[in-house]
Amino acid sequence: MGDNTIKRCEWLSDDPLYIKYHDEEWGVPQYDSLRLFEMLCLEGQQAGLSWLTVLKKRENYRQVFHGFDPYKISNFTKTELLELKKNSSIIRHEGKIQAIFENSLCYLQLVREGTDFSDFIWSFVGKKPIVNYWVQNKDIPKETSTSKALAKALKKKGFKFLESKTCYAFMQACGLVNDHIVSCICRQTLQESTID
Repeated sequence: MGDNTIKRCEWLSDDPLYIKYHDEEWGVPQYDSLRLFEMLCLEGQQAGLSWLTVLKKRENYRQVFHGFDPYKISNFTKTELLELKKNSSIIRHEGKIQAIFENSLCYLQLVREGTDFSDFIWSFVGKKPIVNYWVQNKDIPKETSTSKALAKALKKKGFKFLESKTCYAFMQACGLVNDHIVSCICRQTLQESTID
């Protein structure tokens, strides 16, 4: 008899929320500018923590930051930002909270310059996902020349808390790269859904 065990990426735990995220979101190409902005902000919150910690607080972040609407976030007062430091439903790190605010200003500056955020992000991979063929989790890099270039460009635009490794995690999450290992059940589904 064959092995009927469902195989997923090795980094995944048995947490149902994490499995749902892996199966339905991670690595799926995301082109919506506001969703990309949200994920970029959330990846910045992860620094020094596990992604599951951030994922468990994602709905709280969405509520507190008005669905990651950069227009609304940009209108936060200093007092409101300070109050967020006391909010236990999110990660209470002043620098990370401030980064979301400052990143909203950078996003809006790009809009004022006539730059579509999604187009800007996807331009780093030639506007289509990079498909990798990793056999094991240990084969997957933590950063690449592309994530370094993205981090550098974002930093130049004023974005905060987005180093190269954070940018690579963002690229993986939003499907700019397909880093599902070759034996993962999501890989075939993802490949079929991205065929022209």
